[in-house]
Amino acid sequence: MPKVKTNSSAKKRFRVTGSGKITFQKAFKRHILTKKSTKRKRALGNTGIVHPSNLHFVKRLLGLK
Repeated sequence: MPKVKTNSSAKKRFRVTGSGKITFQKAFKRHILTKKSTKRKRALGNTGIVHPSNLHFVKRLLGLK
């Protein structure tokens, strides 16, 4: 059997932590930032953790399952 390729777009967007969680950068912080509150922009700067309901799909894209 040939090896399964990792999805190229997924490997650029997700990162696996040491504990095995999968993190990502939140969207909506590139431009048009003047109308967004400081609190919202600060929260968008933090990394997000993939929700358990989507975890199986992301792991398959990354070739972890």
